[in-house]
Amino acid sequence: MITMKNKNYKQIIKILFSLLFFITLNESYAFAETVNMDINGNSADTLEILALLTVISLLPSILIMMTSFTRIIIVLSLLKSALGLQQTPPNQVLVGIAIFLTLFIMSPVLEDINTVAYEPYKNEQITQQEFLDKASVPLKEFMLKQTGKDELQMFMDMSKDEEIKNNTNIQELPLTIVVPSFLTSELRRAFIIGFLLYIPFLIIDMIVSSVLMSMGMMMLPPVMISMPFKLLMFVVVDGWSLLFRTLITTFNF
Repeated sequence: MITMKNKNYKQIIKILFSLLFFITLNESYAFAETVNMDINGNSADTLEILALLTVISLLPSILIMMTSFTRIIIVLSLLKSALGLQQTPPNQVLVGIAIFLTLFIMSPVLEDINTVAYEPYKNEQITQQEFLDKASVPLKEFMLKQTGKDELQMFMDMSKDEEIKNNTNIQELPLTIVVPSFLTSELRRAFIIGFLLYIPFLIIDMIVSSVLMSMGMMMLPPVMISMPFKLLMFVVVDGWSLLFRTLITTFNF
C-alpha cells in the first residue's frame, strides 16, 4: 500500500537531475575524457558541458524508459480512444496526469535514492561513482519487480555476453538488459489493461448499432448515440478514481 508523504518537490527534482547527470556522465566519460575547451581565456571542462547537454536532451527518454510513465500514458490514451473522444481531454492533460501519477508511484524509489545516495553525496561522504552505483540499485529493483521472467530471459538469451547468459542473480544484470526487458513488460501490461477497458465500451457500441439498425436508422452514426451512454457509464462508476486506483495497484513494490 502506497502512502503519499508531504515532500519538498525541489528536493525530488534535484535527486532526479543528479541521478540522470551522473548516469550520462558515466556513459560519456570515455568519449570526452581528453577533450578540453578554452572559453574567454578560461579552461572549461568539456566533459561536464557535454554531459549536461546530453542529460537535457535525454531527460524525456529516460523518464519514459525507467519509470511507470509508459504504462500510464498508454492506458490513458487507449481509454480516450475507447470512449471515442477526439480532443477531450487534451494530450497535454493526459501527459500531466501521467507525470504526477509517476511521481506518486516512484516516490518510494526516490526516497531510497535520497537516503542511500543523494544525501551522502551532498554531504561529500561518497564519490560520484559511488553515488551512481548506489542510486541505480533502487531504480533497478523497481524495474525488475515489474519485469516478466519471459521478457528478461529473452534479452538475456539474445545477449552476446556469455556472462550475462549464464547469470543467475538478476540483481547483477546491467541496465542494458534490465531497461529493454522492463519496457517490453510495460508495453504488454499496458495493452492488456487497454483491452479490458475497451470491452464495456465496445458492448455499448454494439448494442446501440443493433438498436439503430433494427429501427431502420442506418444513416445515423452510432457514435453520436453511444458516446453519451459511454460517458454516463464512466461517470456513474467513478471511472477516473477507479482507473487511477487500478493503475497504481498494478505496480509491484
